[in-house]
Formats: sequence, C-alpha cells, structure tokens
Amino acid sequence: MKRGLWQRLGLGAKLCVFAILAYLAVALYGEVQYRVARYNDVIPAYNVVREGSRYLPPLSPRPGGGRFLLGTDNLGRDVALRVVQGARIAFHVGVMTSLIAIPLGVVLGLLGGYYGGKVDSLVVWLCATVASMPGLLFILAISLVVGQGLMGIYLGIGLTTWVGVCRTIRAEVIKHRDRTYVQAARSLGYSDSRIMFRHILPNVAHLILIQFSIRFPSAVSTEVLISFLGIGVQGEPSWGVMINNARMRLWQGVWWEMTAVTAAIFLLVLVFNHLADALRDALDPALRSS
Repeated sequence: MKRGLWQRLGLGAKLCVFAILAYLAVALYGEVQYRVARYNDVIPAYNVVREGSRYLPPLSPRPGGGRFLLGTDNLGRDVALRVVQGARIAFHVGVMTSLIAIPLGVVLGLLGGYYGGKVDSLVVWLCATVASMPGLLFILAISLVVGQGLMGIYLGIGLTTWVGVCRTIRAEVIKHRDRTYVQAARSLGYSDSRIMFRHILPNVAHLILIQFSIRFPSAVSTEVLISFLGIGVQGEPSWGVMINNARMRLWQGVWWEMTAVTAAIFLLVLVFNHLADALRDALDPALRSS
C-alpha cells in the first residue's frame, strides 16, 4: 500500500514539524498582540520602557507581579515579548517573500523548460543576471524607493531569491516535457498552458514544497542580517534589531538578550533545514525508488 507523506517522514522530521507549528503559534500570538495594540492606539507591551527595570536577568520579578522570563534590555523592555515579536516578523518575511519568489520562479522555470529555444535562453539569461546582482545592494536600492520597513524587505528578498526555484523547476520540466503523458496530451490537442499547469506542474509540485522549506530560513536569515545593518525594519523588535541592540552590552555581562535571540534563530533555521532534507528524501522519486 502506498504510504502518505506523513508516514514516510521519520521521527526527527515529525518533531521538526511540531517545532515549526510551535513557532507559528508563537508568531500568531505576537500578531494578535501587535494588532490589538494598534487597534487601541497604545504602546504595545513589548515596547513599554521601564527605567527602573533595566538589565534585569532572566526570571527577575516583574513590577506588579509575575516575572521577566528572559530578562529585560537596556530600556527595561521584556526580552521574551520582543523575541515573540521577532518570530512574528520572521514568519511575515518567510511567507511573503515566498509568495513573491516561488510563483515567479515556477512560472519562468515552466516556460523555459517546456518551450526551450529562445524562451529558455531568455530565462537562463534572466537567472544569470539576477544571480550576479549583489543581493544586499539590491535590497538597499528597493528600500530607498519604497522606504524602510517590511515592504522593502518583502520585495528585495522576493525579487532576488527566485533564481534557485526557477533553475530547479526548469531542470525538472526539461525531463518531463518529452515523456509519454505529455506527448499524449499534445496528441489530444491540449494547449501548452494546460499541459504545463495541469499535467507537468503536479508532477513537479513536490519540488515547490522542498524549495519553500529551503528558502524560508534563508529569507529569515537575510532579514536578520539587513535589519542588523539598519536597512530593514526599524521601530519593531526584529531579531536583527535585537542582536544589534544587544551586542554592545555583552562585555557588561548582559548576555540574556543575545542568547535568547540567537537560540530562537538557530532552532528555527535548524528545524527547517532538517525538514527540507527529510522532504527531499520522502518526495524525490529517484531517492524513493532507491
């Protein structure tokens, strides 16, 4: 009996799925917190400054009851709540940039791989041209046009990371375009668009899932870097902003903010990379047959 995808995943990959779902739940909680504060036009809890609670270590008592689970930063802001908001921004970036890069890469890869000739040459030229651009400079240029913030990050990362998706889909479509089922569809008079999107695309769809799991942590890491450099989102606790905020105080022994952010980034990238490998092993027909 043919097993489903979930049954083909190992225990480690399943644990990664649960870890990602936990991250998603945290990000959704952060989104609710952010939206409620904006709706009520109040300072969100993660941006509340407490002059009397600066540099408190983890589990320190909170004024009014409770504890600061991950301590406070140089302005007395709750590090745990800010890490949660960093997860919210990370998922925003990962999802939104994928919605730009993956459809663009899939469509161009389908066109180039299916038609070949001049169309394929044009697609290959576009891939080579975009891949040769320095990514950070391109993102900076877009940020200067649309302004600093998440929109510049979405467009900058999304428009510079579709090349890998395109090349992967193109290579797979080249292998499929002369197979029997495609020739049969042509003999029945189906249009090229129907053959590409209703016949070939379902047979390469597993690559889209794998590419999403690969490029999601890559997009998050890129956002952390550009926010650390001051190009990306400002005024919100992105993980890159928090690292930039915490690095100057490590020599003072204030280690908890940097440690919390680094651990959050490391675990998210780790589980996505491990899941990508597991999905490739489970979905790649060549690896499955061997």
